[in-house]
Amino acid sequence: MTSEKLEIVQTEYQAGRVAFESGLYAQAIQSLETATGLVDRTSRLGGEVQMWLVTAYEASGDTERAIELCRKLTHHPRQETRQQAKRLLFILEAPKLSIPDEWTVKIPDLAALDENKSISFQANPNADIKYAKPKPVVEEPVDLSQVNTKGNQFVWVALMAIFLTLAGLAWLS
Repeated sequence: MTSEKLEIVQTEYQAGRVAFESGLYAQAIQSLETATGLVDRTSRLGGEVQMWLVTAYEASGDTERAIELCRKLTHHPRQETRQQAKRLLFILEAPKLSIPDEWTVKIPDLAALDENKSISFQANPNADIKYAKPKPVVEEPVDLSQVNTKGNQFVWVALMAIFLTLAGLAWLS
């Protein structure tokens, strides 16, 4: 591969990656397909470009093309590319789970709005917002006539048990 051709491949590959990461999947596919057409598909760089192309196909909703290319990459000469393709193919062919509507959040499409228009996200713009003040915590005074001040003899029983234990150990030794 000539250095000019390699430079074009690198430029298109980088442009495809940047477009993909920006969410411009159609542009990413176009750049990555151009790079794929110019690069040796069996090389390391060729495998990388094609793996990015698989993810761009999937992101754009063209799952069939993504699976088809991914199956071809499972036979790539480089072991790393083959393993990556097998993992990705497993994910692509996995059954799609259905998610109940109550588990999802609907995000409004703001792309159609003018840049000059502002959006109010308040439910009712005319409603007065009232904040509840927290009530201070007031502790009730303790009635000392209700408190049990009589000892329950526990301390004396514990002291006696300790004394007997020590006396028993002294006698046995």
